[in-house]
Amino acid sequence: MYESAFWSSPVLRSVMPVVESSRHVWTDPDEVERVADWLAYEPLAWPEATAALDTPLARDSLTDFLMLVNSLNFAFSDFATGVKFEAERGGRWWSDSDGLNACLLNALDAGIPVTDGRWMSGASVADLEHVFAGSIRMPMLEERAAILNAVGAVLVDRHGGRWSGWLRSCAPAMYAGGDGLLERLPAEFPRFRDVSTYDGREVRIFKLGQLALWQLHAAHRAAGDFAVTDLGDMTAFADYIVPVALRLMRILGYSDALEQRIAAGIEIPRDSEEEIEIRAHTLHATALLTEAVNRRRPADDQVVIPRIDYRLWKTYHATSWPHHLTRTTMY
Repeated sequence: MYESAFWSSPVLRSVMPVVESSRHVWTDPDEVERVADWLAYEPLAWPEATAALDTPLARDSLTDFLMLVNSLNFAFSDFATGVKFEAERGGRWWSDSDGLNACLLNALDAGIPVTDGRWMSGASVADLEHVFAGSIRMPMLEERAAILNAVGAVLVDRHGGRWSGWLRSCAPAMYAGGDGLLERLPAEFPRFRDVSTYDGREVRIFKLGQLALWQLHAAHRAAGDFAVTDLGDMTAFADYIVPVALRLMRILGYSDALEQRIAAGIEIPRDSEEEIEIRAHTLHATALLTEAVNRRRPADDQVVIPRIDYRLWKTYHATSWPHHLTRTTMY
């Protein structure tokens, strides 16, 4: 166990004390091996740039779009009813973050410059109600407006109003002695500072920051325009959906009390023991699963953790199985 190089990544090191002292969530290593016995032989595809992306975007425009998406990529279920946000594009209804993508692309088609820092810095709740017209009111619109305003102000002040300008100013690695993408992103843009405290220790999870870099890598890799050079240090993206997949596969186990609260749609507070443990075990379990999968695959067909994450998210993100509800802007 723990023979892979990715166990030394800063995020995995940060969550391990939570995993080792959890009181509400656990990971079953026997179930990890059982799932790996069949999952290892799936193709484990790379993600599309965005599921709803049907309009080609040039390199910088694609970077601007993906970073905008990840600035707003959180909380798509109504906290009172559990109903997920959906939006229409191209004669099809898109759920969850795919619905977010659809709305933003619809806005660009309509001439609304949503990827421009100047527009972001002045966007109002009413503007976002118009952009995110869908099956239900997009949850947490007020928080989304505040995030856009703050992000847009930094982009205008330091990076020419464009996320692509920020990307070019960083070293092309997550960690680079302070100049890395995942080092600078939460420092310059607090909305990406996904940090909790558990038993007095700081726990760094950085879901949206890592997801943004993964999507940039995956979107640009075919053209060779951009690559994260230390992709092997990337973890899974601790959200609402991947824990559901791991729970349905019996890799994760929950205490009876936590299971009942999730099933009943009772909110699990941000930074509670239960919420931090769900997220920490999500990262730990997907790393274990990646390691087990790679032991079964040829040396020339190894996978990184985010490809396992994508397989789980893609299959289960529209499932009716209840996920934990936490009011947060971090996922």
